[in-house]
Amino acid sequence: MLLRIVRMEFQPEKLTDFLAIFEKSKQSIRTFSGCQYLALHTDAKNPYIRYTYSKWESEAALDVYRNSELFAITWANTKVLFAAKPQAFSLFLADEIC
Repeated sequence: MLLRIVRMEFQPEKLTDFLAIFEKSKQSIRTFSGCQYLALHTDAKNPYIRYTYSKWESEAALDVYRNSELFAITWANTKVLFAAKPQAFSLFLADEIC
């Protein structure tokens, strides 16, 4: 299983735009083949920094999503809202902690 964490810092005046995009797309992402979990978290010190936390069956499943029309549209609408370059982390999880 693959855990994907993406850190995104938004322009303050654009945060509500991102939250609307996430609200509109979260169910489609959650039901995308290979996605087992998706959540959005707020940084403890900066409310304009958000993290997506998702679990994928495999790296291949994440790659299929990242090459999908859903991702292309969602990411295109999201990336124009950033205040800083996003950071993404992928971690393989041991079965016993999943």
